[in-house]
Amino acid sequence: MKVIILAGGLGTRLAEETDDKPKPMVLIDDKPILWHLMNIFAQQDMTEFIVALGYRAEVIQNWIDSSRDIPKSWNILGLNTGLDTQTGGRIAQCMNVVPDETVMATYGDGLANVSVKKLLSFHKSHQKLATLTSVRPPARFGHLQSENGLVTHFGEKNQADEGWINGGFFVLEPEVSKLVLHDGEPFESGALPRLVEASQLMAYHHYDFWQPMDTLREKQDLSRLAQEVTPPWLKGIKDS
Repeated sequence: MKVIILAGGLGTRLAEETDDKPKPMVLIDDKPILWHLMNIFAQQDMTEFIVALGYRAEVIQNWIDSSRDIPKSWNILGLNTGLDTQTGGRIAQCMNVVPDETVMATYGDGLANVSVKKLLSFHKSHQKLATLTSVRPPARFGHLQSENGLVTHFGEKNQADEGWINGGFFVLEPEVSKLVLHDGEPFESGALPRLVEASQLMAYHHYDFWQPMDTLREKQDLSRLAQEVTPPWLKGIKDS
């Protein structure tokens, strides 16, 4: 099964790092976050990748062609989907490379210890056209309680207190590509709502680690976590 990775956006919210390279090439410890993301799948025996390129496409393509960090067992196709193409168009173009296959797809700037085996099993069980992985967003602000203006409790907000959001890690049947009307259409406001309207989208709830890289602080947090013997985005995935 092919894994589509969206790697063509501008990454404007991390401008400190993305003037000269696309966001998926931002280093987490000593390797691009794109490598760490691919490794999540590779550790679960999925090593066939289609990378949707756009902004600074040549930077990622050069890395694919020449990096010594990429194991020989990984098969990576870099597909230039266009600078102005939105997520829907990028996914559709990549799906058209393998038009009759079920694929996985995810964003190139988020890491999670998602069990591919459990996700695919869930997808097959409901027989719908698409599954997304729903996650709890990281808590970003301190949580406080007060009475008559007096603070009675202050501490870090628990991630489990947050609602569910789209965390990527999609499983998509071939018909999904036909629900993208044009390259300029975001997947999130185009194909996904159409799937909902047709009762063809299911959510796989992931309760464990998930972390996007939208800010410099999040990049620094991921870099620190990458130095652990087993980073949290790899914990448990081989045993699931």
